[in-house]
Amino acid sequence: MRIFGDLLSPSRWSVRTRVTAAATLLTGVLLVVGMVLFYQAVRSTVFEGLHDQGTLVVADLATIVTETDPRGSLAVLDPDFTLLQVVSGEGEVLAASESLHGRGPLSVPEPRTVGRREYRTVKVQGNANVYLVSEKLVTREGVRIVYAGAPINEFTQYRGAFIGLLVMLALAATAAVGWIVSRAVRRALRPVRVMSAELAQITGGESDRRVTVPGPNDEVSDLAESVNVTLDRLADVLSRQRAFVADVSHELRSPLTGLRAQLEVALEHPEDEDWPAVARAALGDADRLQGIVGDLLILARLGAGVHVERERVDLGELVRAEAGRRVRRVPVEVDAAAGVTARVAPRHLTRVLTNLLDNAERHAASRIWVTVAAEGREAVLEVRDDGPGIAPEDRERVFRRFQRLPEGRARDAAGTGLGLTISRDIAGAHGGTLVVADSDRGARFVLRIPRDAP
Repeated sequence: MRIFGDLLSPSRWSVRTRVTAAATLLTGVLLVVGMVLFYQAVRSTVFEGLHDQGTLVVADLATIVTETDPRGSLAVLDPDFTLLQVVSGEGEVLAASESLHGRGPLSVPEPRTVGRREYRTVKVQGNANVYLVSEKLVTREGVRIVYAGAPINEFTQYRGAFIGLLVMLALAATAAVGWIVSRAVRRALRPVRVMSAELAQITGGESDRRVTVPGPNDEVSDLAESVNVTLDRLADVLSRQRAFVADVSHELRSPLTGLRAQLEVALEHPEDEDWPAVARAALGDADRLQGIVGDLLILARLGAGVHVERERVDLGELVRAEAGRRVRRVPVEVDAAAGVTARVAPRHLTRVLTNLLDNAERHAASRIWVTVAAEGREAVLEVRDDGPGIAPEDRERVFRRFQRLPEGRARDAAGTGLGLTISRDIAGAHGGTLVVADSDRGARFVLRIPRDAP
């Protein structure tokens, strides 16, 4: 029973079924309401006509009774109102039309008020249903009651057939609307089914495939274009991931290969080797491996959005502390404005500053300049050197993973090529930017992050 109930639950229906059911139900309700209103309108029209006709017939009959006080037969005044009768105040039939000739007074309540007509539907023997109009008069001869009735057998006889016809029309119209809506929804969703099939065929090895964009330009085509944009982004991510894996493999292979070669050579002639020197060389390769793995771990954490506690930090004090932490090959000049604060992860921002200073130290000829200033709602940190600088076409390339310019490799062969990449990712994680800006001489790195509210 539970499975059967789940199948009947609209939440388990397809879009086509839900739309068709909703449209059919709404159409059915509207048709039923429309049919009821139509029947009431037809009925009201029929009885309003009888009301107007009966009013005229009774008025004419009242005039005749008032003027002549007829006896015996009454001429029919209207072809619809064939039942005419005049009754005295004592209940004696004084005159009647041929349809009521020889019958007693009609078994209906007499009007309660003189001169006020009453309208009702009654049953009369021989004429099952009659629309009857009655009026009480006071004449010279006494009280008279006049009746005028119109048989409505045909209306009541065909009322059931008429209602049945309306019901059949409503059912047929509802079924037709349901069929049309179902076909229309199926046709409208055909491009979605095609896209679904195409997406199911796309695998990791077919990142260049895209879904078909249907025409005309509507919501479905917009969906297909959005899917293709998403596939383009996924293909780009997959391409960069593959390149990253290849670069990591290459970077890890070099120190591992060197370490293995050194140990194999040393083990071939252990008595001839200077083992402290071998250990120092192996330790150097191990340090390089540790540096690569550590940098990759930082990148992974930044990419995963791992939450890091932040605190309010004075950037000027941070720069002065880091610049004076160790002696460098060239002097570092610091020009930091007071009171420039930001809410950051101190350890991460220190890593950015260290990477920038190490990079500047590798290329500087005689000096490094570090400035901290406030510009609007941003804190700006600049690191400049007087080295050869970075060509405009290489200013974005230096931020790519494992991308090192030939000059950088020549100056420091042990570098990982991840320092600037990590620095830019940290800047992005803090809602800021890190770029290589124009400079008269040397390289100029500009870090911008939001300032902390005072």
